[in-house]
Amino acid sequence: MKKIFTFIGLVSIPVFSSAQIVISEIYGGGGDAGSSFRNDYVILKNIGLENAVLKGATLQYVSSADNSTQYHLLPEINLMPGQTFLIQEGSGGGGVSDLPAPDFIAGNIMNSEGYRTSDSGINIDRISGRVILASDATRVLSAGDANVLDFVNYGSTVQFAGTGTTVSPNSTTAFKRMENSMTNTFDFVIAPASPGNAAIPAASAVINETDVNYSKFNFILNPFIKGDTDLVFGGEVQNVRIFDEFGQVVMQSPKKTASGLNIIELPKGKYTVTGMINNAPVSQQIVKD
Repeated sequence: MKKIFTFIGLVSIPVFSSAQIVISEIYGGGGDAGSSFRNDYVILKNIGLENAVLKGATLQYVSSADNSTQYHLLPEINLMPGQTFLIQEGSGGGGVSDLPAPDFIAGNIMNSEGYRTSDSGINIDRISGRVILASDATRVLSAGDANVLDFVNYGSTVQFAGTGTTVSPNSTTAFKRMENSMTNTFDFVIAPASPGNAAIPAASAVINETDVNYSKFNFILNPFIKGDTDLVFGGEVQNVRIFDEFGQVVMQSPKKTASGLNIIELPKGKYTVTGMINNAPVSQQIVKD
């Protein structure tokens, strides 16, 4: 593919990766009103079965209201299978707690015109935007560009990977990967922000691998609802709540523990259902048609 625009001031170094490193989590509520954390963050994760190395990669960001790309160079990253990498980004100025020790604190933020815009990280919009992991410093213009390693959209963005845009986090929730397919719509869920670094990767996961399988196949038995008026759970689930595409709670179970939920009053659309099974959080997307 022809490179339409190349960033100024960075040398492009090829990326070597023996396994796949992807964007695992995005949090844009850092420092916003109601936020627990002072900074935005992005978490990368090695989802492969072998050690992986990234060299010369960049993290690129585009808000839904602006075509200008912001970006910064990443250090050399070496991750074992399942290991995560916490990148500290910008802040809205508020918040209560610092992030766990970041593996990298972003600085020297540039824009697509070649000007430095910040020395203290990218201010990631918590409602919608595009976060891109690229193999070099070439500006990414679409999800299909040759240097794209991972392209994640959230909220009401214009560009997207797959079949459509996704749900939006709020000041206390993050956008977390559950799967790795060609569409963001069903790969990600909204769940409480819980950053972890390379030393404590489990903290960055919404659900561990065992619970992911349980959630996908047993949490909600009928995630595609057409004509039905009840969600059916595969067991007893506590604190069931349903979030809309803007990250707002639109329904919750009247009982602390439930094996199903009547959704007859829920309008058609895509939603994220969260709850607790055996004291572990579970989350799954549903579609009501």
